[in-house]
Amino acid sequence: MNEESSGAGAPRRRYYLSTLGCPKNEVDSAKLAGRLSAAGYGEADSPGKADLVIVNTCAFIEAAREESIDTILALSAARRPGARLAVTGCLAERSGEELRAALPEVDLVAGFGQDFFSAPVAFRRRAQLPSFDLLELERPPASAPWAYVKVAEGCDRRCGFCAIPSFRGPQRSRRLDSILAEVERLDVREVVLIAQDLASYGRDRGGTRQPGEEIVRLVEAVSARTDWVRLLYLYPSALTDRLVDAICATGVPYFDLSLQHVSLPLLRRMRRFGGAEKVLERIRRIRRLEPGAALRSSFILGYPGETEEDHDRLLAFLEEADLDWAGFFTFSEEEGTYAAGLPADLRVDPSLAAARRDECAELQDAITAKKRTSLVGSTATVLACNGVEARSYREAPEIDGLIRIEGGLAPDERGRFLEVRLVAAEGPDLLAEVIS
Repeated sequence: MNEESSGAGAPRRRYYLSTLGCPKNEVDSAKLAGRLSAAGYGEADSPGKADLVIVNTCAFIEAAREESIDTILALSAARRPGARLAVTGCLAERSGEELRAALPEVDLVAGFGQDFFSAPVAFRRRAQLPSFDLLELERPPASAPWAYVKVAEGCDRRCGFCAIPSFRGPQRSRRLDSILAEVERLDVREVVLIAQDLASYGRDRGGTRQPGEEIVRLVEAVSARTDWVRLLYLYPSALTDRLVDAICATGVPYFDLSLQHVSLPLLRRMRRFGGAEKVLERIRRIRRLEPGAALRSSFILGYPGETEEDHDRLLAFLEEADLDWAGFFTFSEEEGTYAAGLPADLRVDPSLAAARRDECAELQDAITAKKRTSLVGSTATVLACNGVEARSYREAPEIDGLIRIEGGLAPDERGRFLEVRLVAAEGPDLLAEVIS
C-alpha cells in the first residue's frame, strides 16, 4: 500500500502542519491540507500524534528564517518515534540544498509543487520536479466566517530589498473563473484577496489593455458573491482611480498601501514608487470619496543610505497621513537583492535603525489610539466571528485590532452581521454593545 491510499477499514494516517509567515503561506497550507486529506490523511492536534509533521516555512527576512529553523527543530523533538518531518514553503524553495545538508532531522525538503508522497517507506532526499500547481489546488472548507484567497503567485517588481521574485518567480495570475469557483466553494461572509502585487492582478494574462482593469473586474465579481471583500498589499502606483472607486463600492473601504518609506531619495534607492506628496494626494482622494476609509501601511527603517532627514520626512508623513494602522520593521539584508550590493558606507547601524523604528511605532500608536477613541459613541456594522470577537470594515483579520462584544454571544460558525454601538476603546481594540 502506498502513501496516497488507505484501504477500507485501514487506520488513517495523520498529519500536523505548522504554518509560518504571511497570509499567502496560510493559503498554501490550506491547499496542502486539502491534498493530504484527499490522500487519506486526517489532521492531528499535536505533532506527537502525527505520522507526518510538516513545516511551511517563511524566508522573507533573517528573523523569519531563524523562526523557521527554530520551529523545525522544536517539532522534530516533539514528534513521536517513526514520524517523518517534511519542510516546505519559501525556505525550502530558497535554501533547499542548505537545509538538506544542515538539518539531518528533516526527512524531506519539498519546494513549491513537490509532493510528500515520494516513496512508501522513506522520503527521498533529492530535488523533485513540481508534481502539482499549488496555486490551483482545491482547499478544504473554511474554518472561520472569512477566508484568504490568493489570486496570483510571484512578482514582476524588483524592489531593492526584496528577494521574493528570486524564489517565488514572476507574477502568475489565476484565471478569473478559477478564483470565483473557489470563492463560491468557500461560501464565507468575507473574502480577503491577497497576492504579492495584488493591484497588478491579470497583467500577465493579457486581456484588456487598460491598466488596472483586471483587478477591478475581479473585485466587482467577488463582491457579487460574498458580503465583504477586502484587498491586502496594494502597490501605490497601481492604485488607480477606478480601483479606488471599486473598493469603496464594495462597502469595505479599507486600503492596505505598500509604501515602505516616503522620502523620495531613499525610495529611488529602494527602487520604489512614491514620495510623501504623491502618497498624501492619493490618500486625500480616497478620503474625499469615502471620509471613513481605513488605511494601513508598513515601513522599513534603516535601509542603506537612510539619513536623519529621510527619517524626519517619514515622521512628518505619519502625522499628516493619520493612518489607522501601520507596521514598522528594520532593514534585513537579503542575498541577491540590489540592496545587498550597495556600498558598505551606506549601511545604517542596526541600533539606530531600531531606535528609528521604535520612534515611528510610538508616534503611530498614539495616532491609532486617538482614532480608535474617536469612534466611541458611534455605531458600526460588524462581522461577529465567534461569541466574543467581531470586526468592522476598519479591521483586517489577524492584523488589526478587534471589536469585543460586551456580554458575549452564542457562537455561530458561519458568523453573523450585527449592528453595535462602540462604547469604549482599549488600546487598538474597541468594546461594543449589540443594538440589533
